[in-house]
Amino acid sequence: MSDYPIINWNEAGEEKSARWRSESGTPPPRRVVIADDRMTADDAYHLACEGTALLWRGDFQNARQLLQAMTRRANEIPRRHKNRKIPATPAEAFNLHRLAQSQRARTLGMLLIPFEADHSIPLRRAPDARAACTEAYGPATEPYVASLRGLQGIIGAYEWRKNGVEIPALGARIHPHYGVFAPIRGEYIGLVNEAPLPELTNTQSVAFDIGTGTGVLAAVLARRGIKRIVATDQDQRALACARENLARLGLAAQVDVVQTDLFPEGRAPLVVCNPPWVPARPSSPLEHAIFDPESRMLRGFLNGLAAHLEPGGEGWLILSDLAEHLGLRTRAELLALIDAAGLKVLGKIDVKPHHPRVSDTSDPLHAARAAELTSLWRLAAAA
Repeated sequence: MSDYPIINWNEAGEEKSARWRSESGTPPPRRVVIADDRMTADDAYHLACEGTALLWRGDFQNARQLLQAMTRRANEIPRRHKNRKIPATPAEAFNLHRLAQSQRARTLGMLLIPFEADHSIPLRRAPDARAACTEAYGPATEPYVASLRGLQGIIGAYEWRKNGVEIPALGARIHPHYGVFAPIRGEYIGLVNEAPLPELTNTQSVAFDIGTGTGVLAAVLARRGIKRIVATDQDQRALACARENLARLGLAAQVDVVQTDLFPEGRAPLVVCNPPWVPARPSSPLEHAIFDPESRMLRGFLNGLAAHLEPGGEGWLILSDLAEHLGLRTRAELLALIDAAGLKVLGKIDVKPHHPRVSDTSDPLHAARAAELTSLWRLAAAA
């Protein structure tokens, strides 16, 4: 933990310090005050908005209630601003929404919790979060401080990992690790499960799964009868997650999980990729599965696909058109990227998403989400 920054504060007239941990990459707060059960929600929210962090020394469950009260105040603020700027374009609405979400997260992240060197929490009625923190952080060697909101995310991810996500295409559950994108939007998995396999896979039963994450698409391809799959990722958490899921499903001998940026060596008759769908900069390491700055992964996949396809093979690009509805990338730009990579479109299969945000009219991005389609683009080398 020696690489983590130090956070300093004054407590009972004594200068104290501890390591600062933030999986979102948030820098340590510059000013920290001690807070306990006497702190009101209004005072806490006011201090947090000013950039003052609150290191909690009271009852843990009261801290949870305080965070809930601060969250309600953060959610009420946009409704009070009757004269707030009306975005002129979907892209502006997206950028304003992300800015508001970032500011909200920064404010609510100002309620801090102390941890001992074994990840235990030295507060009254605190939960035993040692297993969850160990899975997220690894072993701890010295005391540290982190946000209560961040701890809640870690505990939630731990429950996801224990319980798993039901995948109808597999008739089984996938268990996402902390920091690995959970396959809760099942429509793209259904596309990979139902699209006709290229004829070439009947004689050359090999496929590549680029950016495998939890390993869910590699598992679907294996269950469809592909005899050998090479699943790639460059994130250590994703590699461990994919290997664990594939072993649990009895597919470890069928799928090789390889650490590399995009493609493994060689060619395959089928290459599948589900890159991040939105060409925007992640605001934290945990957002890399959602945002693809300057379409880096999309461009890398398209530009390298022809060289890794067997003659007559297909590349399956799984991509939402949400970016098009947000004004962040046009269909013409996507087709131009495909053409410039020496590829042609063989066909496209579309499906409407079914997640709750599609019908949430209070969402600032509701219009784009309501129009969204998720597609499986069947690509081949143009020559």
